[in-house]
Amino acid sequence: MKSTIAYLHTALQSALVAAFGDDFATTNPMLVPTSNPNFGDYQANVAMSLAKPLGKAPRAIAEQLVQHLDVSELCEPPQIAGPGFINLTLKPAYLEAQLAVTQADARLGVAPVKEPQRVIVDFSSPNIAKEMHVGHLRSTIIGDSIARILEFQGHDVLRLNHVGDWGTQFGMLITYLKEVAPEALTTADAIDLGDLVAFYKKAKQRFDEDAAFRETARLEVVKLQAGDQDSRRAWELLCDQSRREFQVIYDLLDICLTERGESFYNPLLPGVVEDLEKAGLLVEDDGAKCVFLEGFTNKDGNPLPLIVQKSDGGYNYATTDLAALRYRIQQDHSDRIIYVTDAGQANHFAQFFQVAKRAGWLPDTVEVVHVPFGLVQGEDGKKLKTRSGETVRLRDLLDEAVDRARADLETRIQAEGRQETAEFINHVAQVVGISAVKYADLSQNRTSNYIFSFDKMLALNGNTAPYMLYAYVRVQGISRKGQIDFEKLGANAKILLQEDTEFTLAKHLLQLDEIVEEVSQDLFPNKLCQYLFELSQKFNQFYDRCPVLQAEEPLRTSRLALCDLTARTLKLGLSLLGIPTLERM
Repeated sequence: MKSTIAYLHTALQSALVAAFGDDFATTNPMLVPTSNPNFGDYQANVAMSLAKPLGKAPRAIAEQLVQHLDVSELCEPPQIAGPGFINLTLKPAYLEAQLAVTQADARLGVAPVKEPQRVIVDFSSPNIAKEMHVGHLRSTIIGDSIARILEFQGHDVLRLNHVGDWGTQFGMLITYLKEVAPEALTTADAIDLGDLVAFYKKAKQRFDEDAAFRETARLEVVKLQAGDQDSRRAWELLCDQSRREFQVIYDLLDICLTERGESFYNPLLPGVVEDLEKAGLLVEDDGAKCVFLEGFTNKDGNPLPLIVQKSDGGYNYATTDLAALRYRIQQDHSDRIIYVTDAGQANHFAQFFQVAKRAGWLPDTVEVVHVPFGLVQGEDGKKLKTRSGETVRLRDLLDEAVDRARADLETRIQAEGRQETAEFINHVAQVVGISAVKYADLSQNRTSNYIFSFDKMLALNGNTAPYMLYAYVRVQGISRKGQIDFEKLGANAKILLQEDTEFTLAKHLLQLDEIVEEVSQDLFPNKLCQYLFELSQKFNQFYDRCPVLQAEEPLRTSRLALCDLTARTLKLGLSLLGIPTLERM
C-alpha cells in the first residue's frame, strides 16, 4: 500500500512539472501534516520557496500549481490559505478504503522495502570481567529497537555485540588473580562475577601504582597474544563467566545479539597497519604509527594524530575499529553500518571513519553512521549512581523496576477487590517493570540526557509503557465484555467514519507506515513512541465519546473494527520497541 504522504508527494511533483516545466521535477513540495485540523490534513508550502526563482507572488504560484494538481481520488478540492499555503483534506471515502486495506493486512499497511540492504547494528558492547551497568542500558535498548524496525522492513540485519574481550585489562587481571585466587584461572566459576569485578578494580589500582606489577601484567598480555596455553585457558574462563552473566540481562530484556568481540579482529590488526602504510597514510610520531587527521587539531592548533600502532608495538581501539569496519564491508558485505554508543565517542567515530575513507576501504556505496546518545541521570540531575557513589548495576535497576511494578499491581488488586494468582502477578510485574524501563529510555530524544525516575516511568498516565499497555488492555476488555472475537469480526467488517474522534483516530492509524520509514532513516525511536502515545490518547478520546458495544449496527461493528485496528497497531508498534503486550493488567 502506497502511503498517503508518498502519493500526495508524487502528485505535487507532477503538478510542479506541468505548471513550471521539467526544471522543477526534483523540487521539494514541502509537504507536511498540518498542525491544526482546521487547515486540513496536509499542507504544501512550496509556493513560498518558488517566489524568487519564478518572480511571482506565492499565492499566484499556489493557484497555478493547484490548477495542475490531481488529488481528486484522495482529497477534497485543495484550498489556498494565507500567502500561498496549499491545504489538502482527505476524503472520508478514501480514509475508509485505506482502513479496509490496512485491516486486511497482517503488516497493517507497512510494505516491506523494495531493495533490502545488508545492515549491521553494533550495540550494547559491555566489557568482559565487568558487570553491565546503567551506562549499557541505552546502547542495548536503542540498538535493539533500531534492529527490530529494520528487520520488520525486510532488511538483512546482523546484530553485533562488540564486547571488550582483549587487551591490557586481561594481563592485569590474570596477574592479580594468580596472587589472590589462582583457582579462578583454572576452574570455571571458582569465584562469582561480583568478586571478579572487585578483583579487577584492585588489579587496576596495582597497575597504576606498581611498576613491577605493571611490567608483569604487560608480559602476561604478550603471553596471551602469543597463544600461551595457560593464559588462553584463563582468558576463556573469564570470558565465559562474564558472557553467561551478560546473557541473564539480555534474556530479561529480550535482546538477541551475535557476539564478535575485539579478540575476533586481533589477527587482522597487522594487516590494517600494513595497508595504511601502503596507502601512504602512516606517519611515525614519537615511535608511534599515526594517521594525521584532516579537520582535527590539538591544543596547539596542529593536526591531530590517530594512533594505530603504539611505540611499544601494541594496538588500540582505533586499530580494532578500523579492522572491524574493513571486515564488515569486505567480508560481511554490508550496505549500512550503524554504531550505537554514547555521544562522548562522536569524535572517535568521525576520526576512524575518515581514515577508512582515505584508505579506500569505505566506498560511497556504504553508509556508516554513529547513533549517539546522552547520559542517564539521577533525579539530582547528575550521572546516575548508587548512594555509595558506585555506578548502578543494570541487573539491580531492572530487578527494582519489576519489584516496584509488583508492589503497584498488588496495591491496585487489593483496592479493586480482585483475586489474582501469583503467576499472573509475577508475569504482569515482569512485563510492566521491564517495559517501563525500556520505554522511558526510548521515548526520549536519544541525543539528550534524561532523568531516571521509577515513579514517572511506572505511572499509568502520561507517555509511559503502562499507559500504552493499558490502552491495549482496554480493547481486550471490550472483547471480553461483549464476548467479541475480533478475529471472527472479519477483515470485511466495514469501517464507517462519522464522528470527529473517529476521523482523528483513523487518520492517525494510517500514518504508521510513514513513522516506521522515518525512524528507519533518522534512527530516532522516540518518534515511534510519540506516535504510539498519541494513538493511545486519540483512542481513549474516541472510546470516551463514541459508544461501542452499545451502538446500533452498522456503527457497532465499525467501531469494534476501529478498536481492533488500534490494538493491533499498538501491539505491532510496541513490538518494534521490544515491548510485549498484556491481555489484562
